[in-house]
Amino acid sequence: MADGSSHGSGLPGVGTELELRASHADRDQVVDVLRVAAGDGRLTAEELDERVGAALTARTMGELVVLTADLPTATASWGVSEVKDIVRIEQEGASTRRGEGWVVPRRMEIRSAWGEVILDFTQAVITYDTLRLDLDIRGGSLKLLTRPGVVVDTDALVTNYAKIKASRSAVPQTPVVLRVEVAGELSFGQVVVRPPRRFGR
Repeated sequence: MADGSSHGSGLPGVGTELELRASHADRDQVVDVLRVAAGDGRLTAEELDERVGAALTARTMGELVVLTADLPTATASWGVSEVKDIVRIEQEGASTRRGEGWVVPRRMEIRSAWGEVILDFTQAVITYDTLRLDLDIRGGSLKLLTRPGVVVDTDALVTNYAKIKASRSAVPQTPVVLRVEVAGELSFGQVVVRPPRRFGR
């Protein structure tokens, strides 16, 4: 069939959305989803190579959707970015937690006053090898719950009447899967880096 009739799905706007030109960010996002799926055992190495190649050369959103149509959750409605380059958290006197199944971005900007931010990496979906945290924390805390292979670097963090508590890894030979680079400023608060406790957080 010619191109026009194949888009008559009866769903308003679907055809035109699929015909939109894909951006570099759209292609990168699909590649990230494919790599996660391969890591979960849903795709073979050959399938991953084939689909990544197709994603990098895709011209439209429709071509990208086809590559992830048989994969769960992340691809069923990924039209808006599932894997974001930058995630911002802004709060005052509140508590924020990223827990099971959250997708780790390339960068996070955290602005917190007299509150608590918990980033739990134990069951997070890791799609990049580095996460940069830019902090502006006053009178609060940031807790990073790690797992083997997650390394935290706080050398670039400026502290004012604040402290950093870091537990040593019990598995020093584990290959690094994610390096968390903590930068910015921490005043009258603390950064805690540790594995999760058996019960509670």
